[in-house]
Amino acid sequence: MNKSSEGWPYRTPGIPDDKFIRGEIPMTKREIRAVTLSSLRLAAGHIVWDVGAGSGSLTVEAALMVEEDGKVIAIERQDEGLELIRKNSEKFGAKNIEIVSGEAPEVLEGLAAPDRVFIGGSGGNLAGIIEAADERLKPGGCLVINAVTIDTLCNARRELKSRGYRLEISQVQCARANPLGSYHMFEGLNPVHVICGLRGEKSEAEGESHKL
Repeated sequence: MNKSSEGWPYRTPGIPDDKFIRGEIPMTKREIRAVTLSSLRLAAGHIVWDVGAGSGSLTVEAALMVEEDGKVIAIERQDEGLELIRKNSEKFGAKNIEIVSGEAPEVLEGLAAPDRVFIGGSGGNLAGIIEAADERLKPGGCLVINAVTIDTLCNARRELKSRGYRLEISQVQCARANPLGSYHMFEGLNPVHVICGLRGEKSEAEGESHKL
């Protein structure tokens, strides 16, 4: 596993948020990141697209998981995000990250075909990004989308379902204990829907009485 002395020496996902270099761009929180990485089903050698990579927290974790033989292509349109991805890649010694500046889906054309696709931000172009990713995704691959709003959840479900993906959808809602004087009080994080579309793979939910 490629990592620097400053990085993450463990195999477990969910690097603490304060380990990353941060800016004004929102970052996928540790607990959500761990569930998302689990849904992606990463293995050494995988090529991963991270669309709307933000500060690069998931990009870095995925790069460490796919190891030197794999690669994560981080697509980001904001200059601050691009710089944060570079800095975090260097901090964690993740040399198997390719950073692509631009707007998806246009910049996706010509990229190496992915085994896995994660869409963390779509800039209002979710349907187009899913279409472009679907055209390039390798057989047996999966596409994972994190949705904060009900609208994104419904749109993602509709687009993936119409293309024949088997769906696994989870709502992840976590709370963290924070100091409150001499006591501690739980403070909730925003709930996030993790939508996983599986291509050519039997869903764990298949066969249950309630279908997604």
